Amino acid sequence: MASRCEIFCEVILAILLPPLGVCLRHGCCTAEFFICLVLTILGYVPGIIYALYAILFIDRDMYRGDYYHSLA
Repeated sequence: MASRCEIFCEVILAILLPPLGVCLRHGCCTAEFFICLVLTILGYVPGIIYALYAILFIDRDMYRGDYYHSLA
């Protein structure tokens, strides 16, 4: 779980430069980063909206650590 200060800094960066905020939160080689990058290239406002969504609502810990379960 990220601290409030960390989330606040990521939100400020997401407003100024959306892919950077997503990169700090999820990493530079993730689907979230590339979606944000494409949306920012196509239009600045859609990039900001998606970056805020990716930072505030997508749980990065769900895709890491002990959350991988085998199907069998």
